[in-house]
Amino acid sequence: MNWIINFFTSSIGMKIVMSLTGLFLISFLPIHLIGNLQLLKSDGGEAFNTYAYFMTNNPLIKFTSYGLYFFILLHAFQGILLEVMNKKAKSTKYLVKTNTNKSWASNNMALLGILIFAFLCIHMGDFWFKMKMNRLPLIDTYAGYEGMGLKDLYTRVSVAFKQLWIVIAYLVGLFALAFHLMHGFQSAFQTLGINHKKYTPIIKFLGMAYSILIPLGFAIIPIYMYFK
Repeated sequence: MNWIINFFTSSIGMKIVMSLTGLFLISFLPIHLIGNLQLLKSDGGEAFNTYAYFMTNNPLIKFTSYGLYFFILLHAFQGILLEVMNKKAKSTKYLVKTNTNKSWASNNMALLGILIFAFLCIHMGDFWFKMKMNRLPLIDTYAGYEGMGLKDLYTRVSVAFKQLWIVIAYLVGLFALAFHLMHGFQSAFQTLGINHKKYTPIIKFLGMAYSILIPLGFAIIPIYMYFK
């Protein structure tokens, strides 16, 4: 049992956990994006509201969501802990900087992570919390959803994205997410031992494409709804 504790509290163990939780969170983003793109439909919010109802009432998805929340917190906590450990190691072992060849994103992963976490707090507080605490009006007009307690999350999102500061905050958060992914995507595979001259360039390309397209997809939503 001690070796398990020692492993998961070691630098290598924490990096492996960071990689696994990061890849899990990466796999969630496209699913979340597909659902959020329902906001762009010109149907008065029916597609998005029914999607939100399904996501909050399906037992399997509800169970998975608790794991998602846990992994977000674990990923953030271990990221901060690793940053503190790295700074202590550098201050005691090195007299000169050794990260001159690293990218800006790799040198600022902690800062990017903090920005993303702040963005998530705004996002969860404005939408998720209000929905969970029954602070949204109910809809009883969609065919097949009469009397099922379907909530009007679409109107809340529409009102929020008419405020310029919220749109700007979202874009800053997505900008941070893009750079965080640019380094984190490939770094996760490398930490797990997937580092080969044949496959690493493919992973880098996929990581770069993913890091641009996914945040861009999310960014379109607040911009479109602000100018709509």
